[in-house]
Amino acid sequence: MNGEDNDQVPHHPEDEASAQIEEGESAPHNTDKEEAEVALSDFELSELIENLCLSKVEEFVLLGYEHVTGKEIWDCVSDKYRKTGVPSLHQIVNDILSLKSTQFMNWLTISMYRGAQF
Repeated sequence: MNGEDNDQVPHHPEDEASAQIEEGESAPHNTDKEEAEVALSDFELSELIENLCLSKVEEFVLLGYEHVTGKEIWDCVSDKYRKTGVPSLHQIVNDILSLKSTQFMNWLTISMYRGAQF
């Protein structure tokens, strides 16, 4: 092992990836593995959405909207999915976390005019 041995076995996956890149090969892609890790059961998805909505409720409470519920947040966000269908998970997360209090209050007002139960 005097530095002349080019057939060393890398000890870490990062070493292997960097060795392949240096040799002109592309880094290995684990798309199947990554997709398998992202797949959630219906229960896990529901739990994730509920936690995100409750997080948004806490934010709205800090802004002075004390009577907001997680169900109302989800109803507001999912209202636009009625026409287009449920989007991918990252879009749902983005829609919940980027919901503004003014958007929510507009939706709430329109829902009241439509006769929705509260």
